[in-house]
Order: sequence, then C-alpha cells, then structure tokens
Amino acid sequence: MTSQARRRMPIGAEVQRSGDKTGVHFRVWAPDHSDVEVLIEGEPGSVVPLTRDDGGYFAGFVANAGAGTLYRYQIDGTQAAPDPASRFQPSGPHGPSQVIDASTFEWSDAQWKGVSPQGQILYEMHVGTFTPEGTWKAAEAQLEELADAGISVIEIMPVADFPGRFGWGYDGVALFAPTWLFGHPDDFRSFANRAHAVGIGVILDVVYNHLGPDGNYLKKYSEQYFTFKYKNDWGEAINFDGEGSAAVREFFLTNAALWIEEYHLDGLRLDATQQIFDDSPSHMLAEIEAVVRGAGGKRATFLVAENEPQDSRLVRERGKGGYGLDALWNDDFHHTATVALTGKREAYYTDYSGSPQEFISAAKYGFLYQGQYYKWQKDRRGTPSLDLKPWNMVTFLENHDQVANSAHGQRLLQRSQPGTYRALTALLLLGPGTPMLFQGQEFGSSKPFLYFADHMPELSQKILKGRGEFLAQFPSMNTPERSPYFCDPGSPSTFERCKLDFNERQQHAEIYDLHKDLIQMRKTHSAFRLHEPGHRLDGAVLSDSSFVLRYFAGDSEKEEGTSGDRLLIVNLGEDLELNPAPEPLLAPPAGRAWIMTWSSDDPRYGGEGTYAPETEQGWKLPGNCAIVVKPTPLRLKTAPLKLETKIK
Repeated sequence: MTSQARRRMPIGAEVQRSGDKTGVHFRVWAPDHSDVEVLIEGEPGSVVPLTRDDGGYFAGFVANAGAGTLYRYQIDGTQAAPDPASRFQPSGPHGPSQVIDASTFEWSDAQWKGVSPQGQILYEMHVGTFTPEGTWKAAEAQLEELADAGISVIEIMPVADFPGRFGWGYDGVALFAPTWLFGHPDDFRSFANRAHAVGIGVILDVVYNHLGPDGNYLKKYSEQYFTFKYKNDWGEAINFDGEGSAAVREFFLTNAALWIEEYHLDGLRLDATQQIFDDSPSHMLAEIEAVVRGAGGKRATFLVAENEPQDSRLVRERGKGGYGLDALWNDDFHHTATVALTGKREAYYTDYSGSPQEFISAAKYGFLYQGQYYKWQKDRRGTPSLDLKPWNMVTFLENHDQVANSAHGQRLLQRSQPGTYRALTALLLLGPGTPMLFQGQEFGSSKPFLYFADHMPELSQKILKGRGEFLAQFPSMNTPERSPYFCDPGSPSTFERCKLDFNERQQHAEIYDLHKDLIQMRKTHSAFRLHEPGHRLDGAVLSDSSFVLRYFAGDSEKEEGTSGDRLLIVNLGEDLELNPAPEPLLAPPAGRAWIMTWSSDDPRYGGEGTYAPETEQGWKLPGNCAIVVKPTPLRLKTAPLKLETKIK
C-alpha cells in the first residue's frame, strides 16, 4: 500500500512511479460495503484487497499492474463490477475497466491560450456520424477544413461510454471513459491537440442530470448516488444535496476537471441543467464553474449550458448571485426562426410567429420570454435577461434535438424556401449572439439526423414507444399515415443514414460559400464585434415581413471619421418599396450614403442577383433576401442647386 498523497485525482486508477518501481493506485467510494478488492483480469487468483479510508473510500496500491491492465472491483467478495471512475472500457460499459496513463501522451499545444466567450463560431459534432468511419482519427482529418470554413469551437456531443453499437451519448453510464466506439482515449487527445494546432477549441457536452438505463453500476457501490427527493424526466435524480452527497459531488466535479486536465479540452456544455437539482448553499453548477476554471489554469475556458426554463442566473457573475457560466442555448431564437422558415406552429412552436419584431427582440435582448405567460406550458417562462451580454446567448437554426424532432429528421434547408433560408443564415451568422452550426449545416447537408439508440430488445421497444409518444405532441406527426415513415431508433440503418457525405461540400458549393463568406465578414468587419467598447446594436420593423438591424461602430472609428456602421436588412416576404422611409436607423451617417456590400441573393450563393436597395426615390428591398450595406462618402452634385424662390 502507498499513500494517496501522490494522486492527481481523488478517484479511479492512476499509474504511479517511484524510482524504478511502477504500479497502480486504486481508489473508489463504496460506503455501503465492508470489503472491496481489485480483481486483475487474466491473472487467476490476482485479487488485491483495498484498505478502507475515511468517508467510505477504499484505496490501495497494486505493484503488478500498469497501463493497459484490465480490472474490476470485487465488492463484498461476490459482486464484480467496473470502476465507476474507469478511464476506458475497451469492451463497453459491462466489461472490465482498463488502466490508462494519460501522462504518456505527447502534447504540442503549450502555446494554446484557450477559448474566451466572445467572438466564437460553434460547431456541434456527433463523432459517430460526422464521418463515414465515425472515429476520432477520421474526424481529426477534417479539422483543417473546419478551420478554413471559420469554425472556432467544436462542441462534441457526449462521449461517456454507453452500451450498444451506436447512440447519441445522452445515456452515458461510464462518465470518465470516452466510448470505445470512437477509438482509444489517446485518439481523443490527439483530436484536441490537432484542433488547437489549427486554431479550434474543443468543448464537451456532459450529462450530469441522469445516467442511462443500462450499464449503470453506481448503485452497486452506493445507493446514495441517487435521490427520490426530486422528480427527474429521464430516471432517478442525482443526489447533490442529501446524505452522502459530498462524495457524489466530488465524483462529478472530478469528472469535470478530468476533461480539462487529461484531454486539454477548453470547456464543457452542460446538458439540461434544469434537471440538476441542488439545494446546497453553493449550487453544483457554481462548483463546476470553479473547478473548470481552476483546471484550465492560465488557459481561458468556456462553459455553455442548456436550460429549458431560461434561467439567466446561470450566466450572471458569481458576485451578483449567479453561477458564472458563459452562455446559454437560446431556444427562443431557434423557435421563431423555424416558424418563419416552415410556417409550422405546432407543439413548442405555438408561442412564436416568426415576425420581424421577434427577430429584433432576440437580437437586442436574447430570450424572447423573460417571465411572460407561455401558452404551450400554461405558465410563465424565462427570467429577466435584459442586462445580459450578446455573447451570453448561443443562437442556432439547427441542433441535434431540433433536427431530429422533425418528421423525417430533415434539415431546415430541405424544409424551407431557399431564399428565406439564406436570409436567416445571414441573421444567424451576423447576429449579435454566439452562432452555432450543426454538423454539415455549413454545406447544406442532405443527410438527416434521426434519433438512434442501440439497446437490448426490451429497452429498444420502450425507447421506440417513448419516441413515438414524444413526437405525438406535433399533430402533423400524430396521424395513422405517419406511422409507416417512423424510423426505428434501434435500427442500424437509422444510424447509418445520418452519416455526413463530404462530397456535398462540392455539390452544394453555393451554400458552403454562403456560410464561409458570412463567417469571414463577421470576423473581419469590426461593426459586427459587439463585444468591443462603444459598439452597439438597434433594430426596427420595416414591414410585416422585413426589418433592419443597425450595427453602430465604436467611438474610436467615429473619431477617425471612418464610420464603420453597418445595416443588415432582412426581408422574408415579397419585394418591398419604402417611399417614404421614415425610419431613423435607415439614415446614413452625416455626409455619407449607403452602398450595398453583400447580398444573400448573390448568384454565387444560388440566388438571382440583387439591385442597389437605396435610390434618390427611397428604398427597394428584394424579397426573400438579406443585404448588408455600409456608408460611403457622399458624392457632391456638380449642378447648382435650384432655388425655390428668387432672391430679391
């Protein structure tokens, strides 16, 4: 036995070296039991008892173990189970755990400074369907292309190991072990290392609100991991504030630190935080924030949360009663955009109209619902958020959930009019929020994204039934004729259909160029960087289907006389003439006139071309189009002014 003082983390198996001696130190929390032993796989009779520590922990040093050793914990002499803090499950969550030595990976990202919350372009990725191979190595080969497109942060869908051959990852059960389906843990490290080399940050979607229904061994170690105090939408709630919760909190906080320290990730995306229940004086989310920042050290870290009730407290400063996270997913923006694109107002789209006013309010204030009554839920929705920063809101037209929640898992491009889609893509990528693309969106992928989960037959039937019940909230999908077209989540063909085809980057070059040009414009035109001092935004409704956003340049630009103001004008209806145009936001800076610099209807993007929107007679706005205009020096007229009356 050796002291645990040399451990880097409080739980799990860690390779330790002392002079020429190497072994593995094991530590696990099992307060409900009297004996825990390490059972070394492949070595009959190799069972090493652990010593009970304070607080229900068991620990010990095994000299004949090392990196690659397969093991389980034998509990009270009868039960053998994988390590709850296993770093790898090479045969899946029901198999033995494997000792992994993270310190042997050779990193080359020492100069990487991390990810700040401002100015990012997020990209949600499911590793299993991002490439035909569905591996870390195959995804790594695409990183340079993503960087060239302008992506700055990849948000990886959950990778904690789960049973079966495929799945979304939200039913993970081995939270410290990246699934073997995508490769070895060092392949994940290599992915992050290469991402940093090409200028891309990596954050990981983690699920701290429940564990999956199959392969969860935590209860074999202690019933105290879970609680019946709260009702959880996906199973038993995790015990963050009851008896034994100190060790439970340590388990999850260690997990959060693991991804930052052992994989050099740049932050986390926290799934369904409304289901993380905690009445402790210091909420678990605030503790996660502190641990991630500490693990990041000098590197900036980025923390994003999904929160269905839209609780702004999550991104408020710690000193102002908040939890200190950086950003929240903004479902309101997605919902109003989907209504504008599809015309559908079913289920949770009921309380949105896709109107110009909604888009302006989302641009200026983030959430549309900040405490108003919400018909769909028959209750108030949201909390006051008027003081939040633009980058506190992650905006998107697509994500894994929302694409899958359509009739055929179709992308919005296939469900909408092309011109309208291009216009709202401009709003997404030039808008003040932090934009996020879902994998393949940037090149108009025709591949669906469906719900898929490979489970044992009994569970598969329950999942199939539950999925049908969930989609029944949409009247258009709750019909007899819809049934034959419903995709079985447990079918391998459902999973295979979702894999991207990178040939579409060339086949859909117009939509790919659209995204790349907009991202480039966002990054290079200072007016769109609303995180800089003096920059601000305002907007106005121009008609029932059109609106303008004005980006005011910073004071330094105005002092230099360059005036970097920009107008983004979006028309989601037919051609519109504004004559007169009594809207002050359309007025150019003094001594200047507007000139169009970009149009979503450019033939390069598959459009028909765009005329100059402003003339001496007023404005004429092209239909189903977004345009960007900038100020240019006003040309003085050479002809003398004609006086209305004679001077006597």
